[in-house]
Amino acid sequence: MRSIAVINQKGGVGKTTSSVNLASALANAGKKVCLMDLDPQAHASLHLGITAVDGEASMYEILCGEATIEQARVSINDNLCVVPANLDLAAAELELAGEVGREMILRDRVEDDPEDFDYLILDCPPSLGVLTVNALVAVGEVFLPLQPHFLALHGLSKLLRTIEVVSRRLNSGLRLSGVMLCMYDSNTRLAAEVSTDLDEFFTVSEGTREFFRGAKYFETKIRRNIRLAEAPSFGKSIFDYSPESNGSADYQSLAEEVIAQESSRVAKPVRMAA
Repeated sequence: MRSIAVINQKGGVGKTTSSVNLASALANAGKKVCLMDLDPQAHASLHLGITAVDGEASMYEILCGEATIEQARVSINDNLCVVPANLDLAAAELELAGEVGREMILRDRVEDDPEDFDYLILDCPPSLGVLTVNALVAVGEVFLPLQPHFLALHGLSKLLRTIEVVSRRLNSGLRLSGVMLCMYDSNTRLAAEVSTDLDEFFTVSEGTREFFRGAKYFETKIRRNIRLAEAPSFGKSIFDYSPESNGSADYQSLAEEVIAQESSRVAKPVRMAA
């Protein structure tokens, strides 16, 4: 099973949109996928039309030991299921603060889950707290969604340091294996300039950070597309809401690249075409 945390501590970069639609695209390709919502805002759950209400098992109950992943899992279709979140999850940050081994809780819950999946995708909150660290300990890979905007560079070093610390101290197998550009507009000079800056950043840093050695930029750029913004309000993935849209085509292409990694598992060096 490939386990992937989709992370960026900056909001509004396409993190949840990518988590949901990549999971849906992989499921459409015949892969068995479990999407976990680790964000107290529960946007990934809502995106697929699921609302975890009081009395139903969710990520909060899983982390607090009151339910198993199997009990909380909700089926979307034959190949895709979701472990939903709700606002209660925000309390987990405080309640787990004093727990011994709190960083390992989700990893242990995942290991106890009897169901076998091809992909486990975790949509992480836009922060670097206990929930995100739990995700990083529980998975083997990190996908980093970035917006081609100068603010995308702000805080990037801190995020990478956090991943590196977790890799060094808590999860030696953790690797940054994919960087994806979201809300991309190829007609703007800004997108090309920021793409070049990011390329230079990763090229310079590659030799000094083992945890993202061999990471790659996905060739697929997720284009800015109004249909992607509309789909969550209908509780649908882009494939169910607007299958003929650019957003649908882009995430299908991205899924094909992710699946192609399975056979090679030797990613190309980090490079990006403007």
